[in-house]
Amino acid sequence: MAANDYYTPSSRPEQSHTPQPYQSYHTSSPTPTPSLPAYATQPPSRTGTQSTRHHDNDPVSPFEAPFDDHVYPMNPTGRPAQRMDSQSTIGGDSRYYGQGGGGRQDSQPSFRDDIPLQDHPGVPRKDTGTDHVYDAAEAPPHLGVNTAYNSQYNAEGRSNSRRSRGSGFGKKKRQIAWVTYAFTIAQVAVFIAEIVKNGILTGSPIEIHPQFNPMIGPSPYVLINMGARFVPCMHNVQAVQGSAGITWPCPNSTTATGNCTLGDLCGFNFPQKWEPLFNMTAGGGMSQNPQPDQWWRFIIPMFLHAGIVHIGFNMLLQMTIGKEMELIIGPIRYFLVYIASGIFGFVLGGNFAAEGIASTGASGALFGVIALNLLDLIYKWDERVSPWKDFIFIMLDIVISFVLGLLPGLDNFSHIGGFFMGLVLGICILRSPNSLQKRIGQDPPYTPVNQHKGEEDNENNAGLAKFAKALVGFFKGRKLAWWAWWLVRVAALVFVLIVFILLLNNFYTYRKKCGWCKYLSCINVNGWCSIGQL
Repeated sequence: MAANDYYTPSSRPEQSHTPQPYQSYHTSSPTPTPSLPAYATQPPSRTGTQSTRHHDNDPVSPFEAPFDDHVYPMNPTGRPAQRMDSQSTIGGDSRYYGQGGGGRQDSQPSFRDDIPLQDHPGVPRKDTGTDHVYDAAEAPPHLGVNTAYNSQYNAEGRSNSRRSRGSGFGKKKRQIAWVTYAFTIAQVAVFIAEIVKNGILTGSPIEIHPQFNPMIGPSPYVLINMGARFVPCMHNVQAVQGSAGITWPCPNSTTATGNCTLGDLCGFNFPQKWEPLFNMTAGGGMSQNPQPDQWWRFIIPMFLHAGIVHIGFNMLLQMTIGKEMELIIGPIRYFLVYIASGIFGFVLGGNFAAEGIASTGASGALFGVIALNLLDLIYKWDERVSPWKDFIFIMLDIVISFVLGLLPGLDNFSHIGGFFMGLVLGICILRSPNSLQKRIGQDPPYTPVNQHKGEEDNENNAGLAKFAKALVGFFKGRKLAWWAWWLVRVAALVFVLIVFILLLNNFYTYRKKCGWCKYLSCINVNGWCSIGQL
């Protein structure tokens, strides 16, 4: 009977009759398949024509929704049945059954030909971005379906599914540079506090008297009072304790002179016992004890900046190079290098820079991050698309920053110290160079040691025993070149620790000065190298 016959409604037979179920698409298979539910309604037929079910029926079009009240006979032309079930088609199940209701009669957990309106507990979860009808067989000609439109819709649906799949829950969560964002927020907040305090104390948010601050920021006296590295607040100074007497500008001063004490200028509850006794006073001079000891001025200055120009340049580097490096090596390693480089830079400057300079800024810490970028570029040179371009970009950053550090009032030692610490710590914490990895095997990823080996251990073995076994497994079977590179790493770490201890010892105890080192931080023109000397 042709499919068009069903479009001419006629008298419906009154006799009760149980319709035949749909025939499976793979009739050639000898294996019996579970019976499908019967229809509760009869299809319409012509007057005087008995509606019967044929064994060879035409496949139901997937383009007809299950809400249609008519069904179509299968395979009216006698074409050989083809295997079109969900196990052999490219997409998911595309056949409907039971359109008249009734559901599945048997309780057997079969799901070969179900239309997956809901996930079957026995089937692995499929991608929900692609509708099953997109992959269905072509609709019969009598339906008048525009196949060209459907094929185009099929392609668009697949591409949209792929695009939407990228933002789904199955995708790895996007990494966020939490440490970089935290440092940036803290530094911007502190700079706002500087501007507000300078406005309250001097009547202007930026320094305009006794001279204009070219960085467009607060006066140096406000910065000292808020924690800038200022050597007289940290230990005895020959030009202070060894003098006959000295007064200091106050934080609210708009002139070059003042009548405040050192404690008034340094702030932070500067105790009276730290006030200079001077050389003419009993117990005074360089042997004065206790001496000023605001040691935290090696740390706090990383969050202070001299002006908008200063913080703008630093935050630009931090939110580009710094953020990318944190995503590469992880927040813990990034935090370690950032803080260590900043502190080492201020310690080096405290030893060799002019004692009257108030040093601030995250430049030393960022130079440590730049050193990491340079090492990462050298280590992965063969992986970069344009390594020379990246190298020139990094070197330009380094050269420009070092040249700016030669200007009067700036501390280039913080840049040098931060860069040095970043190089050494980079050797210790970064992966091996690619050329070395090819000889010794791939380095483990940036993950804790106990995740490298020993995953086959019994879950009941916990604590120190499991960690010790994982640690032994980490070192087991390593090549000689691997051990040699690790010795280099350990030696570099020991070396920088020794240098750090020697610098601290010299700062507080020996106070040895380098006669020519000042030229690393100034150009000897117009008395620039004398600026900041007490």
